[in-house]
Amino acid sequence: MKTVMMRRRTVLAGMGALAAAAQTATSKLLKPRALKAGDTVGLITPSTGVSDPEKLNTAERTVRYFGLVPKWGKNVSKRAGYLGGSIDERADDLNAMFADDAVKAVFAIRGGYGSAQILPEIDYEAIKRHPKIFVGYSDITAMHLAIHKMTGLVTFHGPVPLSAFTDYTQAAYKKALFGTAPLGELTNPPESNGLRPKHILRPVRPGKARGPLVGGNLSLVASTMGTPYEIDARGKILFLEDVEEQPYSIDRMLTQLRLGGKLDQAAGVIWGECNDCRPREYQPSFVEGTFTTAEVVDRILGELKVPVLSGLTIGHTDDQLTLPVGVMAEMDAGMGTLTITESATVA
Repeated sequence: MKTVMMRRRTVLAGMGALAAAAQTATSKLLKPRALKAGDTVGLITPSTGVSDPEKLNTAERTVRYFGLVPKWGKNVSKRAGYLGGSIDERADDLNAMFADDAVKAVFAIRGGYGSAQILPEIDYEAIKRHPKIFVGYSDITAMHLAIHKMTGLVTFHGPVPLSAFTDYTQAAYKKALFGTAPLGELTNPPESNGLRPKHILRPVRPGKARGPLVGGNLSLVASTMGTPYEIDARGKILFLEDVEEQPYSIDRMLTQLRLGGKLDQAAGVIWGECNDCRPREYQPSFVEGTFTTAEVVDRILGELKVPVLSGLTIGHTDDQLTLPVGVMAEMDAGMGTLTITESATVA
């Protein structure tokens, strides 16, 4: 019992130190250097493992397509059940890539599950000493939240090397990671069929807002509530997205954020596409008694007193924007645009 109590005191002390560090870190934005052709980038699996040789080949081909040189984490292709290695192995790869001056960016090969497990093991001081581009989405959201909060580093919510990379996605990716100018106005790709658009973009609450851009995958944003890494949405443009969640679970997680004050504190909210977010089984007797995801979004986000835009192509969609987390942005829900007004990288 005495040992357990000592561990609890140690954990609580550690959480207090993390919270203090976060308050100091987020007061100053830390910007990474933009990429250029020939740069070496680190490839890691901080969440679900990737051991399939064909997928690893796809990851390498993607990196080389953009003129970059891959460097593999020493624990890539390891498996521990559904994870890409143990907590220490996954954290070690991340920390090693940030500590290596030859590595100019760190790419998560995929998301999946497990990145939240390594948050206490991340060397945040090393990241502050060696700021560099960090990219990923989905489960990687936990790392975006933690790294940005503990260090102030601008990270990038964008495609992983196994993503589809349509022409639209490639253009947004290159502009975000290889340029130093503010990204400017972002919106969905042009539609080939105006009557039946592929991406439904609509204002839930029209209006304009301005503030730093924060957010990510709804499931991860919700699951980090009550931890030292929970999102700070005060005066910020909050973007959220998810995949394969049922309407009731979307309701539950948005309600959690509302009860935690995160939605009311935001300057504006952007709800991204939610791919395959529907009731799992078709039950005629149940259909009239449930909500669609769009109805859930309108019921909860539509009650806010800030602008809300639904349907921007972020997250789990082939046509995917790359968003810099932490920089100043403006949104116009009525026009369906998000404008990045501050540079995310330096030369």
